[in-house]
Amino acid sequence: MGEAKRKTYAAAFKAKVALEAIRGVKTVNEIGQEHGVHPVQVGQWKKEILEHAGTLFETKRGRKPADDQSAPERLYSEIGRLKMELDWLKKKSGLSL
Repeated sequence: MGEAKRKTYAAAFKAKVALEAIRGVKTVNEIGQEHGVHPVQVGQWKKEILEHAGTLFETKRGRKPADDQSAPERLYSEIGRLKMELDWLKKKSGLSL
């Protein structure tokens, strides 16, 4: 017997179906049947849009990443690690670059 493959939907399709559900013109069951999606899935997409609606219009200027201060430290640490790895590889291979 073959395994059942899950359907994957494009983000634009999910948004279209969820927005249709938010409008409330049709029931979730009608929307699901019309688009070939289970009504529970339509409800989940609708819920996800409503939960994240507040963050859709945030600008890059308004948001500050938490790790903004630690970015240089993290990068210097990575440089040091890579330099040590390069030195080790040079030593193991017998090359002098």
